[in-house]
Amino acid sequence: MSQLKLGIQGKMHEEVTYEVSAVGIKSGGLPVYATPMMVALMERTAWSSVEPYMEEGMGTVGTYLDIKHVSASPMGSKILCESELVEIDGRKLVFDVKAYDDAGLIGEGKHERFIIQNEKFMRKIDDKLK
Repeated sequence: MSQLKLGIQGKMHEEVTYEVSAVGIKSGGLPVYATPMMVALMERTAWSSVEPYMEEGMGTVGTYLDIKHVSASPMGSKILCESELVEIDGRKLVFDVKAYDDAGLIGEGKHERFIIQNEKFMRKIDDKLK
């Protein structure tokens, strides 16, 4: 984690297709970019931006989202998501996240992730099945 520093940025792209539309994932009835898919893209962008900085056996898990979906995106739109690491508090990482379509901002907010030891985390999950 010694290489982990404020200002790390991530960027990802996605096209609005039926598979990521509200009607396609059944989160709504219209053929527009689904809010849950925008949120997933935001998480993926933040996660992938810090993953290269994790020590072997370590990872991050999403723990908090405060997101606004401010504009709908039609089918065929190209979505750009950007994240920036703005706070490191022990194992807690806080990101600013924003998403844009061809016409401008469509979503923004904060996303928190916690640094975890992958094996220890999965042992706790496995214990839930017992």
